[in-house]
Amino acid sequence: MQPTERFYQADPYRTEAGSVILAAEPAEGGGGRIALAGTVFYPEGGGQPADRGALTLPDGAALAVADVHEKDGVIWHTVDALPAAARPGTPVHAAIDWAWRFDKMQQHTGEHILSGTLHRLFGAENVGFHIGSEAVRMDTSLPISPEGLLQAETEANRFVWRDLPVQVSYPSPAELAHMTYRSKKEIAGQVRMVTIPGADVCACCGTHVASTGQVGLIKIIAAERYKGGMRLAVVCGARALAEVQAMQSRQSQIVAELSAKPAETANAVRRVHAELTALKYAQYGLCGQLFDALAAAADPAGDAIYIVPGLDPDGLHRLAVRLTEAAGGLCAALTPTDKGCGWCIARRAGDVRPLARALNAACAGRGGGKPGVCQGSCAAAPEAVAAFLQEQAAQL
Repeated sequence: MQPTERFYQADPYRTEAGSVILAAEPAEGGGGRIALAGTVFYPEGGGQPADRGALTLPDGAALAVADVHEKDGVIWHTVDALPAAARPGTPVHAAIDWAWRFDKMQQHTGEHILSGTLHRLFGAENVGFHIGSEAVRMDTSLPISPEGLLQAETEANRFVWRDLPVQVSYPSPAELAHMTYRSKKEIAGQVRMVTIPGADVCACCGTHVASTGQVGLIKIIAAERYKGGMRLAVVCGARALAEVQAMQSRQSQIVAELSAKPAETANAVRRVHAELTALKYAQYGLCGQLFDALAAAADPAGDAIYIVPGLDPDGLHRLAVRLTEAAGGLCAALTPTDKGCGWCIARRAGDVRPLARALNAACAGRGGGKPGVCQGSCAAAPEAVAAFLQEQAAQL
């Protein structure tokens, strides 16, 4: 089959075109795939997702294109339905989802600018790249400090503000031999070069905006160490605007909650954190006094089962263990939760694990532990759990 003519490479802003079906193959379960003589659809590759859109037949039937792949020079369009009219020789009208395409053009061009900047400033190679649904994932070959990333982000945006042309060329082998450019793999045959003057020169088959100003904004929203380098999450263009707007919305909520000026939110958060830490220490001490009082009221020879609202898992454990110091029977600390009851059972001598298993089975619970102490949660109310434990304890 003849290779597919790639209209998107000559003009990435072309959104529709007439073409002819070269082949149509049904798929199990419905739908199928169609090869065209020429297409405006970009196939998945080079870290860029495939275009979306539709193929319209002469009878008006519109076939939704869910995916596009290239194999041996032929571009195949995966469609949701494959009617009998979709046969070789049939003319079709192909149209892409332009909003989807332009978003990918902004992300891909922004990635070029940032990758070239990181390479120029720090010698970092781009060893992984994918345009995800929320952000662009970029993997670098070496670690970069937060200060370095901030510097690179700022410089990359300066290239955006200069509105430089994004140039595509097809150098000859002789010209290529004297060029310095980025490429993640060896390329056989004709090389398609994308050049952003001063920012990047890279072998690439993707679609890009015509000038850097159309990228709008480049923003690194996350960075972490990964396989000896960095994994970056980057957003560009409309995605970057949406991210900044979301950040502003979150900031407004924080400002309202803390009653602080926007520039003072960090200090306000530190103050609230310090106050919370002090309250936790105070609560810990008060709980200790309460646990001592409950232990003092326990029967030294009997069971000690208490329901105490507001305890966290650590508090439950502390109370149950404290009770074993005063009571020789079954000790249990219970607290109400939004899903039922949190529990911790303990005994100075003996194994409470069988009782924990019985509690889980009877009260739709989960949990376990060591012979002397078991802890978990269940769907029953604390009062029902207490009654179950009292009944079981009487049989021990």
